[in-house]
Amino acid sequence: MIFSEIKTQALSEWEALKHSGKPHILVETSTCSKGAGAITVLEAIKAALSRNNIDAIITQVGCAGLCYAEPLVDIVKPSRPRISYGHVTPEIASQLITDYLVNDNPRPDLALGTIGDGSVAGIPKMLELPMLKLQTRALLNRCGSVDPENVNHYIANNGYSGLAKVLGMKPEEVIIEVKKSGLRGRGGAGFSTGLKWELCRNAPGEPKYFVCNADEGDPGSFVDRTLMEGDPHSVLEGLLIGAYAMGASEGYIYIRSEYKLARERLEIALKQASEKGLLGDNILGSGFSCGVKLVEGAGAFICGEETALINSIEGEQGLPRIRPPYPTTEGLWGKPTCVNNVETLSNVTSVLEKTATGYAAIGTERSKGTKLISITGNIARAGVVEIPFGLTLRSLVEDVCGGIPNGRRLKVIHPAGGMLGLIPTSLIDKPIEYDALAAIGSGLGSGGFVVIDDSACIVDVALSLVDFAYGEMCGKCSMGRLGTKQLKTILEKIAAGQGRTQDIDLLTDLTTTMPVNTFCPLCAGVPCPTRSILQFFRDEIDAHIKEHRCPANVCQMGTVKS
Repeated sequence: MIFSEIKTQALSEWEALKHSGKPHILVETSTCSKGAGAITVLEAIKAALSRNNIDAIITQVGCAGLCYAEPLVDIVKPSRPRISYGHVTPEIASQLITDYLVNDNPRPDLALGTIGDGSVAGIPKMLELPMLKLQTRALLNRCGSVDPENVNHYIANNGYSGLAKVLGMKPEEVIIEVKKSGLRGRGGAGFSTGLKWELCRNAPGEPKYFVCNADEGDPGSFVDRTLMEGDPHSVLEGLLIGAYAMGASEGYIYIRSEYKLARERLEIALKQASEKGLLGDNILGSGFSCGVKLVEGAGAFICGEETALINSIEGEQGLPRIRPPYPTTEGLWGKPTCVNNVETLSNVTSVLEKTATGYAAIGTERSKGTKLISITGNIARAGVVEIPFGLTLRSLVEDVCGGIPNGRRLKVIHPAGGMLGLIPTSLIDKPIEYDALAAIGSGLGSGGFVVIDDSACIVDVALSLVDFAYGEMCGKCSMGRLGTKQLKTILEKIAAGQGRTQDIDLLTDLTTTMPVNTFCPLCAGVPCPTRSILQFFRDEIDAHIKEHRCPANVCQMGTVKS
């Protein structure tokens, strides 16, 4: 079947849904919303519809990013705007069915806002809400609006159009388009996506492999999970476009075992794409064939590093490899392999939708497009936001996410993963982009920011991050193994009021030597938070060492024996 016929069928189903003449209720059933009680809310909605003898359509959708307001329920009455309700309980759900669907009272007191055209008295437009006002939603535009388990919903909303487009292009032309867009990898390093594809395509050796790194293990980061649960086909489409461009006939999605719902929805996506002729042999009659397999990791943090991930797919212990050679030259089973993460591949789909020029018009000179940020911690509005590169950290924290609650003040921002420098309040006017954050000894990491207020002890913050790294490290190199242990021991003593003035010199030496002498980039980043506290919070460290007190009254002095 040609793609135009596939799209016509999908549009027919989508239009039938929009013009069914029945109330349409969208319930977010992502991991975060389920944790907030979305399933009991869903059951309450079904019971209320039955009790009132209302024939309505219920669609389970992914997370729209407003995690602070979960569970979310949207209601669309025929010929009426879509209204979004937050913090819905089973009791509120029942009230909404009675009040709005039966008595035509939209309950402005419970509504977050309206979505799309039209307005309702007393209810603002969703795009006017502070959390959404500064966002540019290119990757999240389908999340929360389509059924992630229905491929026709994806296709009807421009899905797989990019794949159909590139199959009529030469692979080299696709690479040029991606390079022209300025897309950089969203896994942390920010390497040019198009250049990586080009290196892999030009590397000698067959077959070639394409791997999606969905092993999102950084604490506080859940942007990849949001995409896989809410828009899994966008990830699969990006993978297929990349495989075509670099000449790979086999792809893998390596997903962590904890992401049960994401895996389920990806499995459904693979099955549906195959049934539509969008995956497998002779895709859309183009002569291009590519199969994709899901591989479940065992939850090892180290397998987020691409060479350790490759070892794991091969059935070996998930340990990092010496580089060079890089995977683009010698990766999976010794063959050229491209590894991109989930957000990068979803961006590829966006590039093909917008064209390279349209995509490059968003963001800054060296950081193009949008960036998904999962923001948690001491923040009023936690969730996943999609911002254009260049927005300042201050604007993200204060304008988008509502600032620090309970009258507290910002102390530091911790980029998720623990392997990057902490960002103190004095630097929050820096723009969110690769080079600007790297220049202050930090970075974007995997796209998560943990906001920490002034009630926290900075020594305790650094210790918790080093302790996490110590428990997750592979131990392959002595500098990583022994250096991390030494960092942990010194910080424990300082937190217990048993630090010595010479410990400052020891910490300084470790934070200087470890980054250039460890085996993999994960261990190289372990001392970064400690380096940050030495640079920006020396007075608090001195208070622990010289005065034997914790300014935040968090550390328990005298709990570690010499």
